[in-house]
Amino acid sequence: MTGVPASAAGGTGRRPVPGAKLGAAAVDQASLWNIANILTMIRLVLVPGFVLLLLADGGYDPAWRAWAWAAFAVAMITDIFDGHLARTYNLVTDFGKIADPIADKAIMGSALICLSWLGDLPWWVTGVILGRELGITLLRFWVIRYGVIPASRGGKLKTLAQGTAVGMYVLALTGALATMRFWVMAIAVVLTVVTGLDYIRQAIVLRRRGIAAERAAR
Repeated sequence: MTGVPASAAGGTGRRPVPGAKLGAAAVDQASLWNIANILTMIRLVLVPGFVLLLLADGGYDPAWRAWAWAAFAVAMITDIFDGHLARTYNLVTDFGKIADPIADKAIMGSALICLSWLGDLPWWVTGVILGRELGITLLRFWVIRYGVIPASRGGKLKTLAQGTAVGMYVLALTGALATMRFWVMAIAVVLTVVTGLDYIRQAIVLRRRGIAAERAAR
């Protein structure tokens, strides 16, 4: 035996195996159910559960808030691991590209809105953070024909600061910890604005370069 498949050796006498294409399609479809996508799905499912826990019993019961924090923490952890797993093990899918950012914004947005509705967080903070996220998403679509704006180190730090700050607000903290969470949120807001402005700068530069390249190619 040479170990070379007949098809590779140029043999044509063997008839195609019935259902071969169907089998390949089934494998491709099964790839949707990889660990990275499953973690993203878990995060999406956690969103309504998190909201119910946070608003349970009027939204001020420390026990329910603790459970809500646990759900939020799980969502944040899955956010870290699903992207890493997808890139490391080549598990990137079209579903993941769409669902991952939706899940990220859904859990963070629901937390911010609920906290502001409960009176724990000023509405302007929620507006700044959500406005920035929506604006950057639209900005990416605006320049997508010229290239992709990569996630910066500042953007990752912003995400960490936001997650930490929101998590501290979800918990029913008092005393020094309640004061600390104010400053953590202040840092998160500053990073949100600064990184947002940097993304705008990158988008303008990327678009100008893309337009110049198109004109040069004519």
